[in-house]
Amino acid sequence: MNYDEFIFSIEKDSIVPDKLNVHLQALWYDATGDWQTAHGLIDHLEDRTSAHVHAYLHRVEGDLWNARYWYNRAKQPEYKGDLKDEWVQLVKMLL
Repeated sequence: MNYDEFIFSIEKDSIVPDKLNVHLQALWYDATGDWQTAHGLIDHLEDRTSAHVHAYLHRVEGDLWNARYWYNRAKQPEYKGDLKDEWVQLVKMLL
């Protein structure tokens, strides 16, 4: 799946595509406004990629202290830009 197909799936589908990994599933749900499901997919995972997505999700929530904690766990710098830009970068990185 490429980026355009991913965006199309958000705009046209009501069910997350089954071929997406858990990180992309979380970002898909976040884009549909379902933060709880997105967070629920990620919050129990320990790998660095999950921590990176987790950090982004806490930025969305507005919990910057928690986001910083997860950026640190991901060994990533804290993202200071627009949330939409970070979402796009994460999706493109994971595709």
